[in-house]
Amino acid sequence: MALREILVVPHPALKQVSQPVDVVDDELRALMDDMLETMYDAPGIGLAAIQIGVPKRVIVMDLARQDEPPQPRYFVNPEILWASEETAPYEEGCLSVPEIYDEVERPARVKLRYLNYQGEQVEEDAEGLFAVCIQHEMDHLEGVLFIDHLSRLKREQAVKKVKKLVRAA
Repeated sequence: MALREILVVPHPALKQVSQPVDVVDDELRALMDDMLETMYDAPGIGLAAIQIGVPKRVIVMDLARQDEPPQPRYFVNPEILWASEETAPYEEGCLSVPEIYDEVERPARVKLRYLNYQGEQVEEDAEGLFAVCIQHEMDHLEGVLFIDHLSRLKREQAVKKVKKLVRAA
């Protein structure tokens, strides 16, 4: 396993649409292992492959609380089959938009389909933080950042603040 660099706005790769994965093999599992290690190190709760510059439809996530053992999850070629009309606001942040947090309104519940770490197809319902996180990460696969859901002014301010942070680092 290896730590990978997390791209930050306004890196152009973050606006790229990720490509479907043909097969879950050892090479892809190694990528997912690197992604998980990188996410834990950041620290974060979700990471899409494009955030480390790999345009594949792959997401890793771990929603375990600090006092719980790790619960890593892997999502290959995830797709939303259904989304509730009911929405819920949630304050989101992103490893690719460091130190910026804002409220985003998303469907409260979704049904998704994906391939897991072993390449098995899974269908699952998501709600609460899981629903927020999977939708947030799936946006990355389409080249969409959470700040794209904000007003133009808030988005521009966020990018300006991140650029200043990166220059100072």
